[in-house]
Amino acid sequence: MRKVKTASGATAVQIVHKRGKRRLGIDHIGSAHDQAELELLLQVARQRLVEGQDELELGWEPAGRPVGQAVVASTASRVLWEALVSVYDSLGFDALGDECFRQLVLARIVEPTSKADSIRVLEGLGITPASLRTITRTLPRISKGDYRGQLAHACWAHVTARGGVALVMYDVTTLYFEAENEDALRKVGMSKERRVDPQITVGLLVDPSGYPLDVHVFDGSKAETKTLLPVIKAFQTRHQVADLVVVADAGMLSAANLNALEDAGFSFIVAARQSKAPAELEAHFEAHGNYLADGATFEVTRPMGTGKDRRDRRVVWHYLAGRARRDQQTLNKQIERAEKIATGKAPIGKHRFVKLEGATKGVDWNLIERARAAAGFKGYVTNIEPSVLDGLAVVAAYRDLWQVEASFRMTKSDLAARPIFHHTKESIEAHLTVVFAALAIARTIQTRTGISIKKFLQTLRPLQSAVINTGTQTITVPPAIPPEAQDILDALTGQGGH
Repeated sequence: MRKVKTASGATAVQIVHKRGKRRLGIDHIGSAHDQAELELLLQVARQRLVEGQDELELGWEPAGRPVGQAVVASTASRVLWEALVSVYDSLGFDALGDECFRQLVLARIVEPTSKADSIRVLEGLGITPASLRTITRTLPRISKGDYRGQLAHACWAHVTARGGVALVMYDVTTLYFEAENEDALRKVGMSKERRVDPQITVGLLVDPSGYPLDVHVFDGSKAETKTLLPVIKAFQTRHQVADLVVVADAGMLSAANLNALEDAGFSFIVAARQSKAPAELEAHFEAHGNYLADGATFEVTRPMGTGKDRRDRRVVWHYLAGRARRDQQTLNKQIERAEKIATGKAPIGKHRFVKLEGATKGVDWNLIERARAAAGFKGYVTNIEPSVLDGLAVVAAYRDLWQVEASFRMTKSDLAARPIFHHTKESIEAHLTVVFAALAIARTIQTRTGISIKKFLQTLRPLQSAVINTGTQTITVPPAIPPEAQDILDALTGQGGH
């Protein structure tokens, strides 16, 4: 740290960053025009000094301390907090009028932890937190006040503010509990994480950018196919919409789901199961040959359903040479594993290519042959006419489904939605509502700034405002804003993006 005279006669306080004899840069803390201002700047600079840095006496020192001993009374990450609040408000979430809920949402973005420990996070940011008693009272209010419904309306208003929304994406995941026993909601089921703990199933609806539109909670044993219609019907009732394309993965593929979506006025694009490719394309290849151009699409009609519920569905198959190479590599590893099991070189276990005939183990080569024939193909079932979307357009529309998976990853990693420690359905619903709001804010930050939420926090959190008490006055000194941080702040308040 050093003090130098400026041309105007003021005293500039600076921190000089050096490595050896090479100067890396200078942080200008400010310029003082009297002894009181100098004391304030020196206190701020001392707070920023790295251990081992020295203070250089290159300017004048006040003779005594006529204004008293200046001390830093407190510091706060006001820049980060105000940035988060600005996004929260811009999404319309401030209409809830609940300061405690806002604190829980923003604290989860900064450092995901328990509701009680969020008090520590807020205090570390320099924010006066709600009491634990207030937080406890807030959780049932979140559910009873239908906060999630109000947030869903705000999210829909946000994404439709600049035009229509043509596509919505749907997928499910599971969130587990640190609990031993099941109850009406927390049940052991097919876990995406291969766990045997009680869990819940979460259905997430997003727009093509991954911005959340709605979230629903189901008991942990609920089949994926049984979750789609409740979510879409609730979405339709809430927003009075029908003219949308619903995109979902193969887990949602059932004749009943597709018929119900169509009857409700929705179009759909749902992934087909890859194993169907060889049989469905056999007639096409007999008529046209089996040449596969990279990126080619092949269309067939598939009857789905039975009796009066039977309807013909358009199926678009898409072939990629790169996908075929990856599929074949995976198949080779699976075959190698199956052969080891069949010859007793590996312990027996559930494996797609191992067949058991009494006590005899063998490799199912017929199944392997069908799998090799399906390599490189991905199929899509849709009720959209080719005149509206050709095959490649159907493929392109589906590709945005990875945004749902990205939002789930953010929910589980950056926002640490799992494991869940709540026990009552009301508290679990409240927890998911907090996570839902935090996901909307985090997604908005990423879209507006073009950086990850982790980078956003790493850049803004260290910027500390200081409240300095000189004995006669209290002054708040804002931090110096580096160019990188200023670019982020400008992007948050600028135009464009969600």
